Amino acid sequence: MKIGLELEYWVVNNEGELVSGMDLLASHEAVVPEFVDPMIEIQVPPADGITELQQNLIPILETVLARATELDMHLVPLGTPLTEHQFPVNSERGKILQTIFGEEIRHAKHCAGTHVHFDKRNVVRQLNILTALDPAIALVSSSPYYDGVLMGMDARALMYRTHSTQFLTRYRDLWSYTESVDEWDEKLAQMHETLTLYAEQLDIPQAEFSRHIQQEDVVLTPVRLRAQTPTIEWRAPDIALPSQILQFVGDVSRILSLTEERPVRVGTPGIRANEIGIPSFTELRAITTTAMTAGLSDRVCRYLTMMGFETNQYHPLTEEIAGNDRISAGDACQVRLEYANRLRDDVATYLD
Repeated sequence: MKIGLELEYWVVNNEGELVSGMDLLASHEAVVPEFVDPMIEIQVPPADGITELQQNLIPILETVLARATELDMHLVPLGTPLTEHQFPVNSERGKILQTIFGEEIRHAKHCAGTHVHFDKRNVVRQLNILTALDPAIALVSSSPYYDGVLMGMDARALMYRTHSTQFLTRYRDLWSYTESVDEWDEKLAQMHETLTLYAEQLDIPQAEFSRHIQQEDVVLTPVRLRAQTPTIEWRAPDIALPSQILQFVGDVSRILSLTEERPVRVGTPGIRANEIGIPSFTELRAITTTAMTAGLSDRVCRYLTMMGFETNQYHPLTEEIAGNDRISAGDACQVRLEYANRLRDDVATYLD
């Protein structure tokens, strides 16, 4: 199974202040701009397994970090910028979405995540198992703060999914299990049609809307079915250290590969010789809520263990960062620099 990665990083200066990452775009062809200037995305080519994925990723990071050093910049692997910021969107697609969704689009602008692309195999099983693995975000969560406030153990997921109107939430939150690809596509088509109508009401030119908002990427949900790639895209996890992401993706891809031979059925959760059991969607949502708010609680760990993870092998950054109810701008700068250095050290371990 081929695996591709898209990794979003904040860019800061030597004082830990967020700065534009545009000067880093020329450092490597894998680097592209993101929703706002202080964030860049590194797109890692598809690989046959984790070893090759690591071999693709580390040289890219080494090159980008070297250029960042020359520019007195650093990459920060945290799910949010920790404190409050107001960044304008820097793309035509972003401007259209901001016109439609209004100020609430800010929650999407201030979140840095990991997007994993898996080759399509048994698509319905893949969609449903990735949906059922949603609580695994607690294994690599990397920021408990949003706008300077302690939100929970995964501030990015909480803000991205839940702090919005019901209309916007439908485009960002987890979808329920699906019975068929046709059912999934039909729901996606309905979402696209609804957004198209909103764009018309807001006098957004149809040609402009169609150019920047295609049906397959009209939603920003944790699980997406991509036609052009063609892949199953998993957008649920935060950004984290490369070693953490590689460990995590390796475990998820191992579980996902089991769906080629074993059916995925709603019932008692767990991986068994003849099936993979997943909870009801209502139960799953409750476990995910606990994962976002409390992190690796007993309930979450029991569930993830049943689903094939060794939770004691994971040490999410958010557990190290969580402290007082609020974090100051000065302390946030220091935290960003600390984890920027951790990122450099992490990459260096692969180069020794």
